[in-house]
Amino acid sequence: MSLLVSAESSDAIKDCPSEMSDEVLVSTAKSGDADAFVELSKRHHNRLLQAAYRVTRNWQDAEDALQDSLMKAFTHLKDFQEKCRFSTWITRIAINSALMILRKKRGCFEISVEGSDDPNSYYERWEARSLTEDPESRLVREEREELLRDAILRLPPLFQEVLELRQARDYSTREIAQALGISVPAVKSRLARAKVTLRATVLPSDSQSESY
Repeated sequence: MSLLVSAESSDAIKDCPSEMSDEVLVSTAKSGDADAFVELSKRHHNRLLQAAYRVTRNWQDAEDALQDSLMKAFTHLKDFQEKCRFSTWITRIAINSALMILRKKRGCFEISVEGSDDPNSYYERWEARSLTEDPESRLVREEREELLRDAILRLPPLFQEVLELRQARDYSTREIAQALGISVPAVKSRLARAKVTLRATVLPSDSQSESY
């Protein structure tokens, strides 16, 4: 019966793919029908490209992110649990692919967790490194940066996204909201919660090192 249904779905996709819902196409693609995924890719191509461009602000990078996201979606389609819409799931993959491109271009982004207490100022960049930095200061700074990088990698993906856009692209709060498709208050909330988490993770180590 399953083979018959799959064959019927495949024939329907070839005859009138535009009339098939995402849910049916996803189910058919999961059964191994590549045509179903091709139709999904065509259907969401523009949405994914625009989402990637909002992050990268570069069409070539956006195209690269698009291709990467489609490959990842195809590879991991079996893991899609359908708890959300397919469009939401694959758009999130595209955004993550775009963020990965930014991360590779910039290298490891750096964030200071000791900025102003003003909730609207959130983050400042690290101070410029001194050309006359002594070995001890350099060691302390490198250890601190490593702690911070590790702490950022342990943050939930939602927090990592807003931090990367703030630091890698120097986006404003409104620009981050537009790139991720969320509200400005949501961006501010994620930035604030990420800051609290990072301070709690990194600063205790700094306090301990200062007591020795």
